[in-house]
Amino acid sequence: MQTMFSGKKITGILGILPECSYTFEEETQNMSTVRAKRLKTVMGYGQRRRAKKGTSTTDLCLYGMRKLLDEQYIRKEEIGAVIVVTLSPDYFVPHVSNLIQGHCGLSHDVICMDIPQGCAGYILGLMQSFMLLEHMQNKKVVLITGDVLSRKEQEEEVFVNPPSGGDAATITILENDPNCGDIFLDMRMCGEENNALIYPCGGFRFEQGKLFEEKVDVGDGILREPYALNMDGTAVFNFVQREVPILLDALFAYAKKDRNEMDYFLFHQPNQFMLEKLAEKIEVPKEKMFMSLVERYGNSNSSTIPLVIADNLAENMKERRFQCCLTGFGTGLALGGILMEIGDMDFCTIIDSDL
Repeated sequence: MQTMFSGKKITGILGILPECSYTFEEETQNMSTVRAKRLKTVMGYGQRRRAKKGTSTTDLCLYGMRKLLDEQYIRKEEIGAVIVVTLSPDYFVPHVSNLIQGHCGLSHDVICMDIPQGCAGYILGLMQSFMLLEHMQNKKVVLITGDVLSRKEQEEEVFVNPPSGGDAATITILENDPNCGDIFLDMRMCGEENNALIYPCGGFRFEQGKLFEEKVDVGDGILREPYALNMDGTAVFNFVQREVPILLDALFAYAKKDRNEMDYFLFHQPNQFMLEKLAEKIEVPKEKMFMSLVERYGNSNSSTIPLVIADNLAENMKERRFQCCLTGFGTGLALGGILMEIGDMDFCTIIDSDL
């Protein structure tokens, strides 16, 4: 799907991190030293954040929402919609967006929507936000991303190979602004490759009893629960290297723009190796594509793109505007890209929580 929007602005980005941090060395004690060192060097793994036992996605999101409301970066009466992108909701029902609307005391005419999407979720969330803004005039959209998938590993004492996932949440405020230019979007779904990234248990396909089967030894002393993430790393890598260049070629052609016009390429952050190879493939200078988020916080699914912005460009985003290419790719399998000007924000920062 290709489409464009006009007069839409990102007003601010807030990242919310759990308190607990774990290093790659701590979590790979049972792995062979040679393999651990190779993964750290090649993939760029350093440390990651993991929510405390009992902390839910909603808890992290509410921590950020209360900060924004308390510091008056947004007022309740300004909010027209709450969109939450997550793979780890508190419940099947009610949805996280409804929980946030209720806990924050937002108006009953606020649209609440959950989107169960991972790596490309921020792009999909932005698309939905832009569409809602077309009908909201002076109201704002609160786009929230968040996951606590790593917290589950801690509770079950399961070691997932490799320990790259990180818990986090982000809040992006969007509004209409007639002074902003055109936004170009290309979103694609490749469901025929769905098994490349899958949580085989936890939904309704298998009985709940399946969740408590014995752990499976997958080698190197690594035990995996039946409901842990199964990833075909080679298939995902090939998908990204094959499909993302095609997507970007089509997106830039659709927008009639040149890649050299872009100040930054703000991509999803699975690991450093994949991003380095992708940068070479699409011939983008590495100084225009940040790659260190996994080393600092871990792969936080749909939260990586806004975290990359807040972690690397916080002050710059409050002072000027940049031409940016945002791209997400992964679970689904899905991928999407957006070309838009970002900047002159009211806020852009990352905070630590006690969760």
